[in-house]
Amino acid sequence: MNTSARPASPDTRPVVRAARRDDLPAVAAVLEPYVLGTAVTFDEEPPGAEIWQARLDDLAGRGLPFLVAEVDGAVVGYAYAAPWRPKAAYRHTAETTIYLSPAAQGRGTGTRLLSALIDACSLAGVRQLIAVVADDPAAAGSLPLHRRLGFEVVGTLHDVGVKHGRSVSTMLLQRSLH
Repeated sequence: MNTSARPASPDTRPVVRAARRDDLPAVAAVLEPYVLGTAVTFDEEPPGAEIWQARLDDLAGRGLPFLVAEVDGAVVGYAYAAPWRPKAAYRHTAETTIYLSPAAQGRGTGTRLLSALIDACSLAGVRQLIAVVADDPAAAGSLPLHRRLGFEVVGTLHDVGVKHGRSVSTMLLQRSLH
């Protein structure tokens, strides 16, 4: 059963919690339509179970958060923070990632999930957060979400990706946690 496809009821607030291994199929289901049908992510193939498990384990080993939002017991979104760059000098900077199922969009789930991620990053000793937002219609809600939560646009990388036969630019957003 695809637990990410169940629509959220209007009066139900999402529960945000740490991701677990058994959440990973639902996490993969949330991302898959973005991979296959948009340029929001530069993944060209949906990540398999082993990649999701490795990501969960890696982030846990680094003390970085990987969170899910669930409504009525179904995972409807996820967010995590990963190292921004591999060099040690960047150790207090993380890149944020957030995806929601279509049924969860426009209901405050993204705000609740990204807010929890910001708080968890602060507790983990992260000082700077970076978000990379692709110039794709499917990412239309991402820029206002990040701006509401204190991220500022700090630059544009023009035509850095090619997906579905077109060049895609990205915006870099940053938020300080100290």
